[in-house]
Amino acid sequence: MTHLRPVAHPGDDRPLLLDLFCCAGGAAMGYHRAGFTVHGVDIANRSPRYPFAFRQGDALAVVAELIGTGEISAYSLVHASPPCQGKCTLTVGTNQAMGWGGEHVDLVAPTRALLDAAGVPYVIEQPNGKAAVRKDISLCGEMFGLGVLRHRNFELGGWSALRPAHRPHRGRVRGWRHGEFHDGPYVAAYGSGGGKATVSEMQAAMGIDWTDVRKELTEAIPPAFSEWLGHAFHARILTGQVAA
Repeated sequence: MTHLRPVAHPGDDRPLLLDLFCCAGGAAMGYHRAGFTVHGVDIANRSPRYPFAFRQGDALAVVAELIGTGEISAYSLVHASPPCQGKCTLTVGTNQAMGWGGEHVDLVAPTRALLDAAGVPYVIEQPNGKAAVRKDISLCGEMFGLGVLRHRNFELGGWSALRPAHRPHRGRVRGWRHGEFHDGPYVAAYGSGGGKATVSEMQAAMGIDWTDVRKELTEAIPPAFSEWLGHAFHARILTGQVAA
C-alpha cells in the first residue's frame, strides 16, 4: 500500500485533487488535463493501470485518516464516485427482476457526510438512476462529441458551476433491444453481449487508452467530463467564489 503524502513540491503550482473510488482513472485523466495533480484511492489494486499516484485502501477510511492528520487541507478538490450498481438505471431493473444486487451498498450518503466534515470542495458522481445525489451538473458524451452517451450526474459540495445545456442526441445507441438490432452513432459501453461495444470501441468512444480491462472501461467516466468540471472549478477560483 502506498501512503499518499499531499506535499507540494518546489515549482509545482498545480492544485492537488483526491480521486476516491478511482477505478482505472477516467476522471483522474480529465482533472489532470485541467491542471490538477491527482492522487487516486481504490479498494482494488489499480496501480498497474492507474496513470497517477495511487493508494490501495478503503476510500472512506483514507479520507477519515487524512482528516485526522490534517493532510486533507492540502487538497483543493475531492472527486468521489462511490459504488452505485444497486441504483443505476442500467442495472436496477434487471437486479430486481432477477433477484440480484443485494450485495451492493449505497455509499453516497456516508461519502457526502465525510466530505462535508473534511471542509474541502468536492464532486460526487453518479449515473442516472435512483441514487440520492443532487444533480447540480449533468453531462453527456454528445456535449463533447464522444462516441458514447454515458450520462452522468455530479453533486457539487462547497462550490457551484453553471449547468450546461444538454445537446440533442444524433441517434440511437447501437445494439440489440427486444430482439431487434438498432444501429446508431453511439456504442453501448456497459455489460456484454447484445451488441455491446468491444474493448477497442469503448476505448475510442471515451478517449481512454491506458487500460484494456473491460470492467474498468464499463465503469469509467470519460475524461472529457472531469476536464470540464476541473476547468469550471478553476473558473470559480478566479472569480473568488472558491478559496484557492
